[in-house]
Amino acid sequence: MILLISDLHLQEQRPDITRAFLTLLEGPARDAQALYILGDFFEAWIGDDAMTPFQLSICQALRALSDSGTAVFVMHGNRDFLIGQAFCKAAGCTLLADPSVIELAGQRVLLMHGDTLCTGDVAYMKLRRYLRNPLTLWVLRHLPLATRQRLARKLRSESRAQTRMKASDIVDVTPEEVPKQMAAHGVRTLIHGHTHRPAVHPLHVSGEPAQRIVLGDWDSLGWLVQADEQGLHLRSFALS
Repeated sequence: MILLISDLHLQEQRPDITRAFLTLLEGPARDAQALYILGDFFEAWIGDDAMTPFQLSICQALRALSDSGTAVFVMHGNRDFLIGQAFCKAAGCTLLADPSVIELAGQRVLLMHGDTLCTGDVAYMKLRRYLRNPLTLWVLRHLPLATRQRLARKLRSESRAQTRMKASDIVDVTPEEVPKQMAAHGVRTLIHGHTHRPAVHPLHVSGEPAQRIVLGDWDSLGWLVQADEQGLHLRSFALS
């Protein structure tokens, strides 16, 4: 069994989400071969050198899971793209490239955070290209801590304001981009998060039946995909 989750947005202000995540780590994840976290694991991450006590406790919980024998993989999201190798080493996890193709339930599956599929959001895509530039990343990681904290607050505030103003189709995936990316990677299944719109979407890629599985964000419910001998299953559960 392999588990996949996304968009937990872990933060001290949501202890219910933290408790649900720790319960997953101490229960079902211990029986899994691997746990994949597909981005926006934390509500914000301003650098491995700036871990708060709360974030350190999550790091230690991941290390305990890894030490128990479950492989842990973490992908960058738009909120935590500054997660680096120092965190991964401490947490016993592997940083996963976005996109990545792995084998699940006997098939090749494309994993993405999902933000790069939202090509209709031109302003966001432009900002993403700037923030993910290696030079920008180097500068961000070497800014004073207080400056990074102010910048993170500013970006989150602007993101919320802009999302409220944008049409719903702009902040969702671009329909044409999905089969394009799936065909380019030679897969018939895509799993991603980011949009906070959990669902299983049937589609066709190069004339063949395919599916796009969207993980939900952990808010009123928790969401995961379970991959086992019976296939791929999108499931929700109460956070309490």
